[in-house]
Amino acid sequence: MHTDADTLFKELWDSYRQVTPSAERIHRILGAEEGQRIVNDHIALRTFNLDPVRLDALAEHFLSLGYRQGGDYHFEAKKLYARHYEPPREDLPKVFISELLVDQCSEALQATVKGLVDQVSPEAVTADNFLYSGRHWQIDYSTYSNLLQESEYAAWMAAWGYRANHFTVSINHLERFRTVRDINQLLKENGYEVNASGGEVKGSPSEMLEQSSTMADRVPVQFSDQTVTIPSCFYEFALRYPKADGHLYSGFVAASADKIFESTNAGR
Repeated sequence: MHTDADTLFKELWDSYRQVTPSAERIHRILGAEEGQRIVNDHIALRTFNLDPVRLDALAEHFLSLGYRQGGDYHFEAKKLYARHYEPPREDLPKVFISELLVDQCSEALQATVKGLVDQVSPEAVTADNFLYSGRHWQIDYSTYSNLLQESEYAAWMAAWGYRANHFTVSINHLERFRTVRDINQLLKENGYEVNASGGEVKGSPSEMLEQSSTMADRVPVQFSDQTVTIPSCFYEFALRYPKADGHLYSGFVAASADKIFESTNAGR
């Protein structure tokens, strides 16, 4: 496991941007063209609730760097469970890790996912590069398509494996753009599709968190039998509001996160 958080997040960013070309362009629009300092609010990772790749195994990479557990979140319709982790330093991002509750899915999905996860060794999971190591299995396009019929999340994991599912710009640290609507307008003016599930702005000041995201890029993936263009990763934007003690709210809103998951939906 990494002993330096800055190195870990650099590697996660490099892996992420390779399959999310829009993120680098948006980063450039905000940073270079608009003169903004980009601060990462949080990253998100996905996994299955099977050994040796359970949420806890991924979290250990961050706990070993001084992160501490924050809130937990349930997404019953999507059969997901998640937790977030708070950083040991203010200049590091929060981490949001989710896992598919495979045992709640169909027997066919359970068998497919177990077959994939069985190919991941415990040693691989504790290796420095695991969180950005990509796919550890071969999968054909028809298997991906079958997973897609039941769970967009399972299909995404099967196709992409281990990498940051998204990075998140902290709107609180931008100078020119103060609202989520301002960011959404900038995105649309530059030709990006904003996730409209549940509204383009998710959350509210009363919930102390507002969020939005692009829809995931579509890039070619090499399956075992053919190359197909499918959704990869997306870029998120978060605006946090102060609590009564003056500190910014650091948690997440499950109803909003539920809609953010849909940024990788293939059926669009």
